[in-house]
Amino acid sequence: MCCTTTIENDSTNVQPTPAHFSLNACIFYSCIKQPSPTSETNARRPSSLPNANTMDLRRRLSPKPPSATFLNHQKAVTDGEDRSPSSTKAGVIDRSPSPVPKASDALPLPLYLTNGIFFTLFFSVAYYLLHRWRDKIRSSTPLHVVTLSELAAIVSLIASFIYLLGFFGIDFVQSFITTARGEEDSFVLEGEVEHHSEPKPRIMDPLPSLALASEEDEEIVKSVVCGSVPSYSLESQLGDCLRAASIRRQALERTTGRSLLGLPLEGLDYDSILGQCCEMPVGYVQIPVGIAGPLLLNGCEYMVPMATTEGCLVASTNRGCKAIFASGGATAILLKDGMTRAPVVRFATAERASQLKFFLEDAINFDTLSVVFNKSSRFGRLQNIQCSIAGKNLYIRFTCSTGDAMGMNMVSKGVQNVLDFLQNDFPDMDVIGISGNFCSDKKPAAVNWIEGRGKSVVCEAVISEEIVKKVLKTTVHGLVELNMLKNLTGSAIAGSLGGFNAHAANIVSAVFIATGQDPAQNIESSHCITMMEAVNNGKDLHISVTMPSIEVGTVGGGTQLASQSACLNLLGVKGASIGSPGSNARLLASVVAGSVLAGELSLMSAIAAGQLVRSHMKYNRSNRDMAAIASTV
Repeated sequence: MCCTTTIENDSTNVQPTPAHFSLNACIFYSCIKQPSPTSETNARRPSSLPNANTMDLRRRLSPKPPSATFLNHQKAVTDGEDRSPSSTKAGVIDRSPSPVPKASDALPLPLYLTNGIFFTLFFSVAYYLLHRWRDKIRSSTPLHVVTLSELAAIVSLIASFIYLLGFFGIDFVQSFITTARGEEDSFVLEGEVEHHSEPKPRIMDPLPSLALASEEDEEIVKSVVCGSVPSYSLESQLGDCLRAASIRRQALERTTGRSLLGLPLEGLDYDSILGQCCEMPVGYVQIPVGIAGPLLLNGCEYMVPMATTEGCLVASTNRGCKAIFASGGATAILLKDGMTRAPVVRFATAERASQLKFFLEDAINFDTLSVVFNKSSRFGRLQNIQCSIAGKNLYIRFTCSTGDAMGMNMVSKGVQNVLDFLQNDFPDMDVIGISGNFCSDKKPAAVNWIEGRGKSVVCEAVISEEIVKKVLKTTVHGLVELNMLKNLTGSAIAGSLGGFNAHAANIVSAVFIATGQDPAQNIESSHCITMMEAVNNGKDLHISVTMPSIEVGTVGGGTQLASQSACLNLLGVKGASIGSPGSNARLLASVVAGSVLAGELSLMSAIAAGQLVRSHMKYNRSNRDMAAIASTV
């Protein structure tokens, strides 16, 4: 490091000697190098004060040149010192550059030298060991038997490898560090010192409000971790759903010791899910959405959104849509529209339970109960009451229309009104539960397969022989035979309940997730029987799917989220239908059935043509390294 200082004398005209400059330079150098609380504080200052170090160094210097008395005193003290030629120049001090960096205290050699030594050692030892290895192979000597020289060579190889791995190239990096450090430490003080006023320190701007919020959030996170603040109460206490999710997320990471780095936080309107879709959120999961279509259904074309992570699913459904479109389209018929709820009540005797059963099944009483039920909603209309007795317990299955809503809450509210009304005539009735599983919701049940729940739809199409061969790459006879042996006979042997199809649940769940439906209701909504038959003298294929329990809605639940609402808008069924309540939900159910028809047609064709395994190996097989995506802390 080189430091040059120029000092002009005052009116006394005292000529300072080289010795004076040497001592003053030492004092000045110590002022620069000696650590102090002030210098430590300046080191922590932000980059907005680029001249902080220079400002402090100048403040430490004397504002005036040294007096003649002081210089004479210094001359007397330093008379015996050597005078170098470089110090004979008046007012100039030159410092020699800093010493060359060493590899380490144990190896006091320049880095270029140690690098060369270990580089040569590594390759020479490696060559020696390879040569010895070849000799042992030729002489059939066991490789684990080593001599003292071979052991020393192995140790040298490991040592040189560790050195080269950890230290090779440090000389190159340190050259930049040394240059930058020298540029920072070199400065010049010129002109008359008394004319330099002491620079005023810059006042740092106050920290933004975000920093204060971060400090407050840190305290809240600690409170959540220790349990003094319940995690579920953050939204109500903070009044900011996004901030509450962020704090909950940080607390979760600290509690579990697991990172949520791949789980997005920003980009979701957390206010829209508060009290409706999800509690205690910490982020959201991203699922890709593909488009199959156009699906030509009842004379209209629909582009079907499908949210899935299964490769080939959208492509396969799209191929089925293409075959249906080329054959003139499909037709969907709505058979029934009614959501169900079945409470269970108990009496002291089975006779008393039977009396209520007869009362509910009487047509005269049904009209009265309908008035009571229908008061709960503008769109809920009671359609049917079905009863089943088990001992002294009575299961009452209410069926009602629900407009464009899926309708679980609507029907539950109406059922509660009827139960309260029945307590007047049957005060001994004990309501065990608002749901007794005779509904039956989110589980496979014969009552749904037989009686239906939600929307019951049948969808059919006739696929010409030419399209079967050209697009589907199979034959009509092959499809009919496969459907009979797989979807009908095979499912019967398996004891399937409502599963007489190839993969209806695949399409139903993909459309459900994309359009904001309840994914758990995919269970009964996927009840489907696929039928295939050769028509027109065996030339063409008639295919149909019958689905008795499609439970969908276009209002409420997840349908109001931005992404799901956009998918509903793509189908033209967003929100409630003003002119014809319930028509949007019914159309959505028809689109689901038509999409299942396309998916069944394409998958069955792939199986019949022997393409299933080949296509999945090509498009549905992950090529990522499983070890790279293992659980991380």
